[in-house]
Amino acid sequence: MRAPINITLGGYQGPDSVHTRALRLLGDALVRLSDGRIAVDVRTNVGEQGIKTADLRTVVERHDLDGCYLSSSYIAGDVSALRLFDIPFASLDRTATFALLDKVLEDRFQHEVEANTGLVMLGIWDNGVRHMSTANRPLHCPENCQGLKLRTLPNDDHQNVFRSLGFDPKVIDAKDLSDAVANGDVDAQENPLTNTLNFGLHKSLPTITLTGHLMGIALVLFNREVFQSWPVEIQAIVVQAVDEVSKAQRSFALEEDEACKRVLKDQGVEFIELTADQRASWWTATQSERTRIQAEIDPDLLAKFNANVCPTESVIA
Repeated sequence: MRAPINITLGGYQGPDSVHTRALRLLGDALVRLSDGRIAVDVRTNVGEQGIKTADLRTVVERHDLDGCYLSSSYIAGDVSALRLFDIPFASLDRTATFALLDKVLEDRFQHEVEANTGLVMLGIWDNGVRHMSTANRPLHCPENCQGLKLRTLPNDDHQNVFRSLGFDPKVIDAKDLSDAVANGDVDAQENPLTNTLNFGLHKSLPTITLTGHLMGIALVLFNREVFQSWPVEIQAIVVQAVDEVSKAQRSFALEEDEACKRVLKDQGVEFIELTADQRASWWTATQSERTRIQAEIDPDLLAKFNANVCPTESVIA
């Protein structure tokens, strides 16, 4: 009997994360669909092994791992089409956006990822709607952001946007985020509610302004050469497993938002809802950055995005 193909998957969040749950499901699906022809090692949080989230792409490219999930913002600098999801305050409807991803954008993203990295993209997960947290300063308008040190991702568009709002953006890896917030290294942070809860960030920053400034996606990525070296039937099983789990992941990511909001409220978090006028002030303050990002995206791609995704005023789907 031929030995199974060993696949090692990596993630960067804690045990209660919707991404961790999906990664485990992916491992189970690979074993089940292959009838044991695939053996899987799931490393749910590579930060525990000293690996920074920002390095996860490189770790997969050099084949220390076979695959991972990763926020699109980590590789948008090399895959320009992904910058669609770094346009601030687009207030996207999640259902409409994922329909567009499946019908129009996924093929384009796959092509650009393969052309510009050592990876293949096999799926897209819901990475949540991002909101801003502070200790005791509600962020009703951009003027409230002045001088605050805000933890952000290593993404130039994000940093420029937050700087335009008056923040002092600080790049801190997810591996180090909980300690940085607990130690007071930053005055604010921005994340989906699930991350804010599961990283324990609300314990130090218990005021959450529901800015909904970005809707994130996470890519399911594999080492390109390794994936292409597998027998065609194994490749097909991996694609099928990712597709199956991606549908499930998106479903329970939506459920997680409301569940996290209830838990956070029970633990003393104050939620700040923005009025229409307040939201307009955020939109105006980031207009120049939004225009700059859009100008650097392929016009045809941007037109498809704008024509097919209908904005909504809701900050939590």
